[in-house]
Amino acid sequence: MHPVFSGKLCQFLSVTPSILFLGVIYVAYVLVGGLIFWKLEGWYLVFFIVSSCITNKYSLLAITVLKMIKAASLSGLSPDSNDTADGFWKFTSSSVFAATVVTTIGYGNIIPLTTAGQIFCVLFALFGIPLNVVILNRVGKYMLAIERNFSLKMMWWVLTFLYFVVPMLLFKEYEGWSYAEAIYYCFITLSTIGFGDYVADHNPAINYPEWYSCLMAAWIFFGLAWLALLINHSIDLLESVNAYMRGRQNAQTQVEESKEQPEKGLKGEET
Repeated sequence: MHPVFSGKLCQFLSVTPSILFLGVIYVAYVLVGGLIFWKLEGWYLVFFIVSSCITNKYSLLAITVLKMIKAASLSGLSPDSNDTADGFWKFTSSSVFAATVVTTIGYGNIIPLTTAGQIFCVLFALFGIPLNVVILNRVGKYMLAIERNFSLKMMWWVLTFLYFVVPMLLFKEYEGWSYAEAIYYCFITLSTIGFGDYVADHNPAINYPEWYSCLMAAWIFFGLAWLALLINHSIDLLESVNAYMRGRQNAQTQVEESKEQPEKGLKGEET
């Protein structure tokens, strides 16, 4: 093995354990958060419906029904779905919700409705967002170092295929979206814009496989690191173009000044 390549490989292998350790902490944090959200929010809608029926009986029935429909919608349920509130706030979907909190995507399609859930969401985001920034920064630097040291130019094509083309095909298959809608959703999600007009793993008429939510969470995390790295490259490119334009403008100014100096000298001799 080439000594330079061997040295670089040893350097990356020495950094890998720290990244893996942070990754384990991050995944554990999200999973525990998803478990707590599941327990805090899963019972709320059923309790709300039962208490509303008992307290209101037949009076103000229309208003009560509207409130129940609104609560169901905010809990992520739909009239087309046969799932219970606890069925929606299952462990996998709650973990994906926790991931959207710490990554600041925040689709807004579901929200915590209980007081305990809202307070926990604040505390969870307060510590989870800095943790997310730290680990994304480490992973992004690791990917950038691999690209620079090993000169893997094809890496960008591979990652583009992995984080945009593959999800696009997957969302078209399982969500029934067009290619344009799937690409739009991929960018809106990974850029953390998160409008919430398109949300994967949220259609009550579709029976998603169990691995779908886990794959979504992994795609979001690694895709965020990749897109952040891509945006940094775009910033570097724009700064290079700006520096080139400034240098060209300064050179042009110096040429014009050099032309003006002989003219001033001739005018001085004539006088």
